[in-house]
Amino acid sequence: MNFQQLRSLREAVRRNFNLTEVATVLHTSQPGVSRQIRELEDELGLEIFIRVGKRLTGLTPAGQRVMPWVERLLLDADNLKRASEDFLEGESGTLSIAATHSQARYALPTAVHDFRARFPKVQLQLHQGSPAQIAQWLLDGTADIGIASHALAEEPELVALPCYRWSHSLVVPPGHALLDGVVTLERLAEHPVITYDTGFTGRGSIDDAFKRAGLNPRVVMTAMDADVIKTYVELGMGVGIIAAIAFDEERDSHLRAIDARNLFAINTTSVGVRRGSLLRSFAYEFVTLFAPHLQREIVAQAQAAPVGVPEAPL
Repeated sequence: MNFQQLRSLREAVRRNFNLTEVATVLHTSQPGVSRQIRELEDELGLEIFIRVGKRLTGLTPAGQRVMPWVERLLLDADNLKRASEDFLEGESGTLSIAATHSQARYALPTAVHDFRARFPKVQLQLHQGSPAQIAQWLLDGTADIGIASHALAEEPELVALPCYRWSHSLVVPPGHALLDGVVTLERLAEHPVITYDTGFTGRGSIDDAFKRAGLNPRVVMTAMDADVIKTYVELGMGVGIIAAIAFDEERDSHLRAIDARNLFAINTTSVGVRRGSLLRSFAYEFVTLFAPHLQREIVAQAQAAPVGVPEAPL
């Protein structure tokens, strides 16, 4: 038994049993992957995969029993590597952070700046994507830390630790009708709306609010990026609904913001890490810089806790 065999098993499951993709990820050949899998099955005396001809189509009952142990062994191997890197390399190495555009653009800069000053020898890699992509990057090891408002807590293999709460704002040009009087969902629904793509930056709470009110807003455009939304609001295409953190009175002086916390539910941004995983010491420091209440001991205890144990409160 060797780690290459275990990685072949794990990637076969992750890549939906497509051995061509497995070979690409592991930088080997498809026959090589097939051989690694077959040799491990022979050693264990088990059929791990269901086969139709030469194709893998699923896990056998034995395979379903074995795979959690494969994941555990590989996770422990990664933890051993990180522990040795911490000892040998100290405050140098690479830290990979995955975040949505809103978090990367508006919430992370101060923490990144302070981290670079504290750990100048650490190379930062910043990946931007949807909450679902961020969760997957954490699960497959592409990212060490994920920051998003949704999806992270839905994965049992991840720990989602609340960082801060935030609300939405409406953005309109000067002189817009919504600047006069109390803004209600009914009044808002009378205007074309520009907001986030589905799955991004609290879009779910926006849709839920309109649905509960029995309203069908006229969403004329969506984007991942609040700056894009503001650009088209400025052109008069509609009312923008963005995260309040994305509006700056000086930078956005050509627009006006209306507090929308009375219209849409408050959202929570969380830091996500892999359950059972060991992070480099400087990674824990980054989490604390971003969310001071998340000290290393709190994050490590949450990572070590079984699924279902309450995590650190906000």
